Amino acid sequence: MSSFFSRVWRRSLLLLALPLALAGAVRADEVTDWHEHLLVALGKAGLRPPVSTREAAMVSAAVFDAVNGIERRYEPIFVPAAAPRGASKRAAAVQAAYVILLARFPSQADDLNAKRTASLAAIEDGQSEQRGIEWGQTVADAILLWRSTDGFTPAPPPYLGSDEVGKWRPTPPALAPGLVPQFATMTPWGMLSPDQFRPAGPPALDSAQYLADFNEVKQMGSATSTLRTEDETDACLFAAATSGTYVWNRLAIDLAADHGFELSDHARLLATLNLAMADSVIACWDAKYFFEFWRPVTAIRLEDADGDGNPDDPAWTPLITTPAHPEYSSGHSSNYGAATTVLAAYFGEDTPFILESQADPTWVRFYPNFTAAIDEVAVARVYAGIHFRTACDDAVTTSSTIADYIMENLMGRIHGAGE
Repeated sequence: MSSFFSRVWRRSLLLLALPLALAGAVRADEVTDWHEHLLVALGKAGLRPPVSTREAAMVSAAVFDAVNGIERRYEPIFVPAAAPRGASKRAAAVQAAYVILLARFPSQADDLNAKRTASLAAIEDGQSEQRGIEWGQTVADAILLWRSTDGFTPAPPPYLGSDEVGKWRPTPPALAPGLVPQFATMTPWGMLSPDQFRPAGPPALDSAQYLADFNEVKQMGSATSTLRTEDETDACLFAAATSGTYVWNRLAIDLAADHGFELSDHARLLATLNLAMADSVIACWDAKYFFEFWRPVTAIRLEDADGDGNPDDPAWTPLITTPAHPEYSSGHSSNYGAATTVLAAYFGEDTPFILESQADPTWVRFYPNFTAAIDEVAVARVYAGIHFRTACDDAVTTSSTIADYIMENLMGRIHGAGE
């Protein structure tokens, strides 16, 4: 990883080239403010990236349905538009987000209460504000009730995989059971079922594609690889240090500010983004626990006698500690595929941008367009030693399809009017 001062210098150059990265500091409104609060809450809670997508989708869905229930411009995500006449959109957005966050993160009540007080103080007091608060409460309560039966809880028994050749089993060093297997069967946000867009699966162990994938990750993903460049290593560490929910919401807010989005536009953009990422993760987890494919650290360390046709290397160690869930398909590539598809649709494929690490805001990566980010995340996961190339490529294809599906089938303009 580059040093702290190197990253500061690089960030300074990028900000000179991309002033839009600072645009999020202006044109803020209650929708963007409370999505910023969402990111802070997620960081404090230390949630796993897949779980963060569910929390973000709940907040975005509640905010969108609260605002839209007053404006009635689009089809609702879940809650029918029934706000009282004259209700404040701003107050509704604040209350909807606050109620979801308080329910999900009760230990952060003091901070959330203070933020709610500050937000409402900026809104003109009166009957409109009160009606907005009441409507936001109604929407948030309905979203919480809906998702309370989505299968996230109770958690299923621990998933320990199999010793069968090609199948996942707990990976070193923790040898932990599979992470959140319930995501594989959880109720989607817009998809009809978790397996609606299930990919074809990993290549056969005796195929040329698997051999190419195997050799690539073995050579490039080793902790001691001399073939990986410093910048490629930085990309690997960057991807591992943050969540898709953080980087893509942060970027969406900045890009929307640069394009002069208003409160309602923010609500729809962020709901589209977070629902697409949430459903992409559900589809990804369906694939993970359906195909149950082994991780590189398992495959590379096993002897050839175990049947994959490749030489053993029992000392091989990946650059990044392997996450505790099956390999196919890639969660990070799923997030990136969904997010870039949504943001490219809104702002154009050739939009240059930077992503800012959740771990350190001075640690950034520059991309000339959205395709470049997709290409880099595949490198970042393969060269980190935790994924085969096919898992990344298939995840992008699947998640891009899901994002298109969300944009085509959810939150459509009422009466079919164009955007």
